[in-house]
Amino acid sequence: MVIDLGMAPLSNDYLNEEDISRGQFTLPLRLMICDSCKLVQVADFEMPDKIFNSNYKYFSSYSESWLTHCEKYVDMIVKRLNLNEYSKVVEIASNDGYLLQYFSKYRIKPLGIEPSTSTASVAREKGIETLEEFFDRNLAVRLKKEGRCADLLIGNNVLAHVPDIGSFVAGLSEMIKPTGTITIEFPHFLNILTYKQFDTIYHEHFSYLTLLSIDRIFRDNYLKIYDVEKLPTHGGSLRIYASKIDNAEFRVSDKVKEVLQEELDAGLDDFATYVDFNRNVEELKLQILKKLIDIRESGKTVVGYGAAAKGNTMFNYFGIKSDLITYVVDANPHKQGLYMPGSLIPIYSPEKIRETRPDYVLIIPWNIKDEIANQNKYIREWGGRFMTFIPEINEW
Repeated sequence: MVIDLGMAPLSNDYLNEEDISRGQFTLPLRLMICDSCKLVQVADFEMPDKIFNSNYKYFSSYSESWLTHCEKYVDMIVKRLNLNEYSKVVEIASNDGYLLQYFSKYRIKPLGIEPSTSTASVAREKGIETLEEFFDRNLAVRLKKEGRCADLLIGNNVLAHVPDIGSFVAGLSEMIKPTGTITIEFPHFLNILTYKQFDTIYHEHFSYLTLLSIDRIFRDNYLKIYDVEKLPTHGGSLRIYASKIDNAEFRVSDKVKEVLQEELDAGLDDFATYVDFNRNVEELKLQILKKLIDIRESGKTVVGYGAAAKGNTMFNYFGIKSDLITYVVDANPHKQGLYMPGSLIPIYSPEKIRETRPDYVLIIPWNIKDEIANQNKYIREWGGRFMTFIPEINEW
């Protein structure tokens, strides 16, 4: 056991007005680590088709900074791999086409694989061919027989979302051409430990990944990680580059060895490191609750910005409801008018902040705090202040 965050609803199980009194399905939210391979996973989970379906409300295109990140990636990878209009590009968990749309300027027609009807339909409206299916080895074998193997196979923030990570990576091995490259981005669990990012733990994320654990899974499936980059996204992520294990064109870079050594030096193979994480999160919980109670007793108000899954983990673990966080706003119209799962805090349009003039705006998706603060700097007109809670309480 790494940490026990109590009982929690599914992080994207937002409620509408009619369903607010129906009760919610909850599961224990506990994180475990394997003594053998050091893979960290949630102990209790719901099957993916209960999460990634027509009710799924996460649309990647509502963050400007994330779209900029994706456009830069496309420009970089096209040049790095010398891709052209005949290249086969496939993205797994392509969401609403947030990334694949940028290949059009290179006349590349990509394929998206996305199981959620709500997001896949938006991608199709953008002209992106999208298979509405879950990716695994079986699907990969079928696409391989159809001649749809990839020169570039992309998976951003999806590897953590699959319960059978072995079948998923086996599928990557089937889908990639002998000369092809796989790029995968995922939040680096080293940062979660270091910066107390416990709010990134939820049932939708089955695995919490390090290069140590991923390298083993890839090698078991005849793939080699030949390069790695550190990214600032999602509180600190890794982007790995992988190929067939016998592809001599790509030699393993020194950077791979450096990150592996960094993880060992940080104690990721020592369970004492995870015990410290649990203790640090408990201390942070007490500090945050005291801060919110002090604000409430002083007669001031706090609202949240961004109805993100991060907030749902935090609110439910802390027992926060609308008495401490009056409401939450979100730029995604698909979430407006709904209620946060578990806490039942109402979600409004960002215009609600101008109407009610709160004293504090808590930025829930702290990974894009600068973007949100810049968009809402008008709160200074009435003396409003911003706050974030990870890795510590910060207000400005």
